Amino acid sequence: MTIKPGDFQVQEGHKVELDKWPTEVQPAYPSTKIYQTLLDEQVDELSELQRLLYASNRHAVLLIFQAMDAAGKDGVIRHVMSGVNPQGCQVFSFKHPSPAELEHDFLWRTSQCLPERGRIGIFNRSYYEEVLIVRVHPEILRGQGLPDGALDEKTIWRERYRSIIDLEAHLFRNGTRIIKFFLHLSREEQRRRFLERIDEPDKNWKFSLADIEERAFWPQYMQAYEACLSATSTKIAPWYVVPADDKKNARLIVSRIILETLKSLRMRYPESGAERQQELLAIRQRLMAEEPGS
Repeated sequence: MTIKPGDFQVQEGHKVELDKWPTEVQPAYPSTKIYQTLLDEQVDELSELQRLLYASNRHAVLLIFQAMDAAGKDGVIRHVMSGVNPQGCQVFSFKHPSPAELEHDFLWRTSQCLPERGRIGIFNRSYYEEVLIVRVHPEILRGQGLPDGALDEKTIWRERYRSIIDLEAHLFRNGTRIIKFFLHLSREEQRRRFLERIDEPDKNWKFSLADIEERAFWPQYMQAYEACLSATSTKIAPWYVVPADDKKNARLIVSRIILETLKSLRMRYPESGAERQQELLAIRQRLMAEEPGS
């Protein structure tokens, strides 16, 4: 299979029905060996583009990963970004807000972690949690200290979608390119991975009672994701629904989408003008004039 990013992109204004989006597709690799070769090639290409991103210093890139538990977010980030210079990439994971974070608006805590120009920022979960888990568990919303007028569940999600879209448009205008990934895992594959985490001792730490309790809310989460993806996928900050039952294929799809986005920026290394060339020539002459070993 040739990976075409557009096959996975949620078009702006499209109403998402997740049961019509596959959780597994024909793999882009015929064998594990070829998978590793393809991934290595894409990792090397991403590493070079990240250096170019840093050198050109005109754009930032924000990668957002959302998914149900066990969908493989950590693995995708670890494998796809393995060749990127750590100085040019920052990863943030967002869990339950702290008391201090709850004293601010719902976008505040993630705004502190946005990438600078020249860097890639990765959000492992993000401000989208505020229209996903909070929507599934409205008691969280009621504990956020909002004024009574802001707690109308008939309007609050639409208003939060608008805040998110406005933020992402603002970031785009200022040079940040946002790529949003929903790793689309089937309920049966989640069950299999949960059992694996229980049966394999070195994976026990990944599993908790809370994971199985959240699994009971699967239908509600699918509804929340459908509403979110439908409302917030835009031309400038699109969502990609990545089939996640096959971890290897998901990594290849994600890396290809990132590569294509970086290439679309048409970046180039800074050019040296005549004055800079003269300066470099003078430095070179000084270095050549030094005695060897001095």
